[in-house]
Amino acid sequence: MNDDVTGFRDIPPTTLADVLGREQVMDIGVRPLWGPMPRLAGPAFTVRCPPGDNLMLHAAIHRAEPGSVIVVEAGDVDYAVAGGNVCAVAQRRGIAGFVVDGVIRDLAEVRESGFPVFARGVIPIPGAKKVAGPLNAPVRCGGVRVAAGDIVVADEEGVVVTPADRRDEVLAAARAKLAKEAGESLDAWEAAHRSRIDTILREQGFTG
Repeated sequence: MNDDVTGFRDIPPTTLADVLGREQVMDIGVRPLWGPMPRLAGPAFTVRCPPGDNLMLHAAIHRAEPGSVIVVEAGDVDYAVAGGNVCAVAQRRGIAGFVVDGVIRDLAEVRESGFPVFARGVIPIPGAKKVAGPLNAPVRCGGVRVAAGDIVVADEEGVVVTPADRRDEVLAAARAKLAKEAGESLDAWEAAHRSRIDTILREQGFTG
C-alpha cells in the first residue's frame, strides 16, 4: 500500500465527510458489527453478488491484494455472503476488512478474530455459490458508488469513500483541516461558534 493510501488511516471519517460531502458517505445501515473496532482504511476491491448468492465474494478473497478493503454490493439481506472461515482466510491473506451492503454470519468468530466487518447485520443462513460475474466493476454500497481503487475509510462514525482520482486533493484538505482544529482551543472554538450561530439566528429574525 502506498504512502498516500496509508495516510488515510490517520483521517477520521468525520473529517473526510466534511471535505467530501454527503454523497460520499454510506448510509447508517452499513455499520460496524462488533466493537470497539479499529479504523479501517484501504483501496476498494469491489464485488457484486446477486440475490441469494455469494460466489464472487468467495472468489475475491483469493484475488484481492493485501491491504484491500473488499466492498460488496449484495443482492439482499436474506442470505449471508460470508462467514467465519471466509473472514479468517481474508484476514490471513492480509485483506484489511469487509464493507458489505448485505449481511454475514458467524459473528462471534469474526469478532473473536478481530477482523473488521461493516455490514447491515447478521443472519445464520448462507447464500449459494452459483453465479459468476466480474470483479472490480463499480458497485453501489450504502448508497455510494464505489469503484476499484477508491479509498474506503470506516470506523464507528461511519463509512466514507474517497474517489481514487481525488485522493491527493482530499488527503491534503483533510490534513489541513485536522491541523487547523488541533491548533484551536475549545475557548476559541466556542467563541467563533457562538458568533456564527447568533448571526444566523439574527438573520432568521430570532430575538430570544
